[in-house]
Amino acid sequence: MRNSGKRVAGLASVAACVTLTLAGCGGSSIDDETKANESQAGDAGDCGDLNLAVNPWVGYEADAYVVGHVAEAELGCKVNYRELKEDVSWQGFGTGQVDVVLEDWGHPDLEKKFFEGTGDGSATDFGPTGNVGVIGWYVPAWLAEEHPDILEWENLNKYAKEFATSESEGQGQFLGADPSFVQFDEAIASNLDLDFKVVFSGSEAASITAFQQAEKNKEFLIGYFYEPQWLFAEVALAKVALPPYEEGCQDDPAKVACDYPETELKKVVSTSWVEEDSTAVGLVQNFTWTNDDQNLVAKYISQDGMSAEDAAAKWVEENPDKVEAWLS
Repeated sequence: MRNSGKRVAGLASVAACVTLTLAGCGGSSIDDETKANESQAGDAGDCGDLNLAVNPWVGYEADAYVVGHVAEAELGCKVNYRELKEDVSWQGFGTGQVDVVLEDWGHPDLEKKFFEGTGDGSATDFGPTGNVGVIGWYVPAWLAEEHPDILEWENLNKYAKEFATSESEGQGQFLGADPSFVQFDEAIASNLDLDFKVVFSGSEAASITAFQQAEKNKEFLIGYFYEPQWLFAEVALAKVALPPYEEGCQDDPAKVACDYPETELKKVVSTSWVEEDSTAVGLVQNFTWTNDDQNLVAKYISQDGMSAEDAAAKWVEENPDKVEAWLS
C-alpha cells in the first residue's frame, strides 16, 4: 500500500533525525524535526473516519473488527461500526454513512442498482475476501446418522410430519434464518413440491441455538445454514443434497428449484470514499483471509465470550505476517 510505505519511511526518518539532533547536526532542535515529520505525515494522506458496515452474523463481525482494529492501530483511523442489514448497508454508500461492506454474498439486485453502468455508481467491487461461502439446507449430525436417506431432497416428504411444529401449520417446518439474508428457501420448497413451511428464526444466534439443541436432544430439525461458520467445529451439521446449482437457475427468484452455489465472498466499497484517497483504502483492498481465520475469531466472540474488539486484537497479535501483508 503506497501510504503505508510512506508511513514506514516517515518513522525511519524520525529515528534518523532524532539521532542526528542528539549529535548536534545542523543545529536543528527536536521540535523542528517533529514539525517537519508531522508535515511529511500530512503529505502521506489522512484516514479520518472509516465507516464500516457490520451485517448481522458473527463471521462478518469478525471481518469488521479485525480490519477496524488494524485501521485504528496502524493508520490512526476513527472507525465507526454501523450495524446494518445488507441492503441498507448498500444504500449508505451514496449518503456517506457507509464506506465499506466487507462480506458480500452476492446480490445481483443491489449490484444492478448501485454499480456503475447499470446503477448510480455509488458502489465499487473491491475484490475477494478470500472466504468461500456455502449456503445450504442442513440437519443435525444425529439425524443424518440415524436416517441417512434424509440427505437426499427426494426423501424429505417421507419425514415431513416429524419436522412439524406449532408454527408450521401441519407441514414440516423448515427453519429459515434472518429474512434479510440471501435465501430462496420458500421457492425451493414450493417448486420441488416439498411439504414444508419456512419459519424464520430471525437471527443467526437463534438458528445456532436451534441446531445445538436439536443435536443435544435428538430433535428433528432442518434449516438454512452456511459456511464459513464456527459452529461446524462444535456441531457436525450434514448438508442435504438439493438439485445441483446450474448457471441461471436462480435468475428468477420465484422459480428457483436448485441448490445454492459456492460463492466467492467479496468486498464492496463506496466509490466516493475510494476517490477521497483515505489511507485505509489500501488496507481494505489488500484484506484477505481464510475461512479458518474467520471461524477462529468468530469462535472467540460466540463461544469464548470475548468482545469483538478483544477477539480482533488477539487474532491480530497472533498473526503479524498476515496483517503486515495487508499494509504492504
